[in-house]
Amino acid sequence: MIAIIDYGAGNLRSVRNALTHLGVDVVTASTPDQLEGAEKIVLPGVGAFGAGMAALRAAGFEEPLHAAVEAGVPLIGICLGMQYLFESSDEMGIHKGLGLLPGRVTRFPVNGPKVPHIGWNQLHARQETPLLAGVQDGSYAYFVHSYYVEAGDPADVLATTDYGIEYASVVGRGTLYGIQPHPEKSQATGLRILKNFVEMAS
Repeated sequence: MIAIIDYGAGNLRSVRNALTHLGVDVVTASTPDQLEGAEKIVLPGVGAFGAGMAALRAAGFEEPLHAAVEAGVPLIGICLGMQYLFESSDEMGIHKGLGLLPGRVTRFPVNGPKVPHIGWNQLHARQETPLLAGVQDGSYAYFVHSYYVEAGDPADVLATTDYGIEYASVVGRGTLYGIQPHPEKSQATGLRILKNFVEMAS
């Protein structure tokens, strides 16, 4: 069973539909106790970092997520959900993240390409990972974001994307993963990534 966290600021329907398409038993967890028994956890997110983290904390998910990661439960953050995994964001002020991975979230340079970054762009693998098994280097995925992750540890960067600068678009450490593009909107590439996550050993 896979739990999708519902804290009022996630793209639940599209992610849930993609997982259901893969034949997965999905439960929507709107309270921390509903994570009990979950073999894997999906943390989606859309909107602004500060408001999203505030909603996640208000719903009581911060400590249970730390506990799940420490226990080795596979967890994947999607889009803004990936950004939550890091220490902080400077989107509309300085906001504290979950701190599960070192690094910060910051805005694309003002003298770079158009922001937000919307549309198809490539994933360039930086190391082998089960999450990207069967995904060809240079495969395209669909992005919608104005802020990007500056990872504090290069070992956590599984793939990068070029948009004026090269930034971390897929990250991971142990059984914790994050993906900046929307896998549910990324057609075959996105479905393969979700399938890889689903099929990981718990």
